[in-house]
Amino acid sequence: MSSIEVQQLEKSFSSDAQALFAGLSFTLDSDECLCLLGPSGCGKTTLLRLLMGLEQPSSGTIHVDPALDAKMSYVFQEPRLVPWRTCLENVLLPLELTAENNPAARDRAVELLQKIGLGDRLEHFPDQLSGGMQMRVALARALITQPKIILLDEPFAALDERTRFHMQDLLLELKARLQLQYIFVTHSISEAVYLSDRILLLDNTGAARDIRSVPFRERNQHLKLTPAFNDVVKEYSSLFSDMEDSMKKSNAAQSKQ
Repeated sequence: MSSIEVQQLEKSFSSDAQALFAGLSFTLDSDECLCLLGPSGCGKTTLLRLLMGLEQPSSGTIHVDPALDAKMSYVFQEPRLVPWRTCLENVLLPLELTAENNPAARDRAVELLQKIGLGDRLEHFPDQLSGGMQMRVALARALITQPKIILLDEPFAALDERTRFHMQDLLLELKARLQLQYIFVTHSISEAVYLSDRILLLDNTGAARDIRSVPFRERNQHLKLTPAFNDVVKEYSSLFSDMEDSMKKSNAAQSKQ
C-alpha cells in the first residue's frame, strides 16, 4: 500500500520555461523512507513543496493516503526559528497557529525536547544554541503535530560532519520510535544511502534517472566503514557521474544546432 503516489507529474513556472519532472512517477510505500538525489536546480525542493501542497502541479497527480494527508510536516534547509521565542515556545508555535496549544501539548513538547537531548535548554533562545541544536529544535517543531510523514529539505547540509552524523542517527532513532516515514533531500550520496530505503535519482530537469532499493536495514555509523556500504555509495556515484556526462553531451549537441 502506498502512502504517496505520484503519477505523470510536471511543473511549469511560466509558459516559455521548460517543465520540471517530465512526467515523473513514483510511490512512497507504507513504512518506507525515500531520499531524493540530483544536481542543484533539478527541482528537489519544488517536488517537496508540491507534495506538501505548497505548490500545485501543472499536470499529473499527487495522491496522499487520506489517513496521512493531514499528518505531514516540513523541515527546511535552515532552522527558521523565531529569535525572540525560547526553544519550547518555538516548538509550540505550530499548535498556537492552529489553536491547539494546551497543557498536554506543552508536556508533549517538553518530552520531545528531552528525547532529542535539549531538556536542559527549554528556556534558551536560538542565539544561545549551536547550529546542530537549532536544527534539533526545528525537528521537534515539525514533530509536535504528530505527523506520520516528514519532508526534509537538506536539513543537515550546513552542519559540521560530526554534528551531521549525530543528526542522521537522531532521525533514524525517531523514525523507529515514532513509526515515521520521511522523504529526505540531500546532495550527499553517502547520506542518502545511510538514511533511505530507496533512492530516487533525478536529472537536471527533475526527470527520474534511477530508483532502486538500498539493501541495509540495520543502520549505525559503523555501517559506513563496511565494504558493502561503500560499494553502494560507489554504485550511486557512478550513476551520478554517468548522468552528468550524458547531460553534458546532450547540452553540447543542442548548442551546436
